[in-house]
Amino acid sequence: MYALNFYSPLVADQLRSGRKSATIRLGDKSAKYKKGMVVQVLVGVRFGPRERIFEAVIDKVEVKRLADLSPREIEHDNPEIRRTDEMATFLSQLYNRQVTADDLVTVIRFSQIMNGPVAAPFRDF
Repeated sequence: MYALNFYSPLVADQLRSGRKSATIRLGDKSAKYKKGMVVQVLVGVRFGPRERIFEAVIDKVEVKRLADLSPREIEHDNPEIRRTDEMATFLSQLYNRQVTADDLVTVIRFSQIMNGPVAAPFRDF
């Protein structure tokens, strides 16, 4: 099973509340993540224990230049950010390298899979 890993504990609350419903990753991740995939959404430090927040289905995977992101796409990733220059700064800190408006990013939209009632097995009498 694939996972979407988030390293900041602050993200856990955004995920649980539904305020975060996308992740913007540096580079082209379209070979790894596909629409319809089920993934574990995890939070925890790199090389350390992680907390499972929920299972999710990937709704959309889109590769584009950072400059081409809409304010809404950015907001789905980080509710505190709206502009591409702020996103470039955020990604630069996250990836520990300079990120510019010309860098490719992958926008991964996802939806939580809720635990609903289990269907009764079909019986043929």
